[in-house]
Amino acid sequence: MSTRSASWSRPAERASVALAAVCAAGAFATSWGLLHLPVYAHAQIRDTPVYRTYGEAVVHGEVPYRDFGVEYPPGALPVFVLPAVGSPSEHGYRTRFDLLMLVCGIGAVAAVAAALGALGAGSTRLLWALAFTAVTPLLLGSVLLTRYDLWPAALAAAALATLCAGRDRLSLALLGLATAAKVYPAVLAPLFVAHVWRRRGAREATVAARIGLVVTAAIFAPFVALAPGGVRDAVVNQTTRPLQIESLGSAVLVAAHHLFGLGLRLDSSHGSQNLGGSLPDAVGAAESALVLAGLTALWLWFARRPRDTETLVRASAAAVCLFVAFGKVLSPQYMIWLIPLVPLVRGRRGLSAGGLFALALVLTQLWFPDRYWNLVYGFGGYESALILARDLVLLALLGVLIWPPQTSTRTA
Repeated sequence: MSTRSASWSRPAERASVALAAVCAAGAFATSWGLLHLPVYAHAQIRDTPVYRTYGEAVVHGEVPYRDFGVEYPPGALPVFVLPAVGSPSEHGYRTRFDLLMLVCGIGAVAAVAAALGALGAGSTRLLWALAFTAVTPLLLGSVLLTRYDLWPAALAAAALATLCAGRDRLSLALLGLATAAKVYPAVLAPLFVAHVWRRRGAREATVAARIGLVVTAAIFAPFVALAPGGVRDAVVNQTTRPLQIESLGSAVLVAAHHLFGLGLRLDSSHGSQNLGGSLPDAVGAAESALVLAGLTALWLWFARRPRDTETLVRASAAAVCLFVAFGKVLSPQYMIWLIPLVPLVRGRRGLSAGGLFALALVLTQLWFPDRYWNLVYGFGGYESALILARDLVLLALLGVLIWPPQTSTRTA
């Protein structure tokens, strides 16, 4: 083994992991503060007014899904309600929400450090992964300040770190909570259960899976009991969304519009800007089928091969990347989901994945938010090219994550 390889793989001491985590948390907070400079903060497209409406309604005694519609799962409600306690002004709510997301971001950094410690990461790998995680706010931009996605991302990362540490039941409980906050962490559940099955047997895997299901059901159950129609409407609204303008399918269709004159129609609905018509609908259906087929293949691949925690973190990053890259909706905040996952991947594969992910983040920031409306009103060529490039980079990232190792699993 070379000196460089030894440095990369030699496990860091627990105290070193803790110190690196504290430093990374400070660096993340510094990056977060820099997002408030005019170069980042101008032309923001905020979801916080919607969050404030939900939060104030709850503070005033209204029941979500029954007295007012909510487009998000019930596990998201705490981060909407907490900043609304005391009915602050719009600026006050935004400031509180900003600080709450900073706390979630620091929690995600801590989860990355905990996972790396459980994986026995060497000092070089530890520093690289945490440093990368700490600067991701500057790579992606101000969308982090106005979306709640760091909440489910931190929970999913904590679930993965806990599983790496061998706390199987707690891990599935955290994953159940993450799924109740935003549904995407559910794509990790088959990987988690398969990992527990191989390490602890079918009985323990069944118990852990039931715990995860019970946590998710317990969060949904009160709202289903009080407002079954409202919860159903929220689910239907999210599962029947049209082809959103930033998705891979839309990017290809918009490219065809510029190159070959393909006629396209903008359709603003479901809280986003989409492509309407039979062709975009067919492309959206094809993308949904690709997501289902791809995830099924990934889950089966993971279940049928010898597994360790390194393979688990790589498969987890790949599952979320696949869900993002091929989904018929690809909002900029979806990139947040990958922030605490991609840096965990080991070795040269991890460096390549990190480089591609950084490029995808920067490509997103180059057009969102300040050039978003150029895309919407006129299918701007520059913005369309950036989105297509970003979506293709995500496909390349997925390829790096799933490509079979050419040598030993040690370098995977």
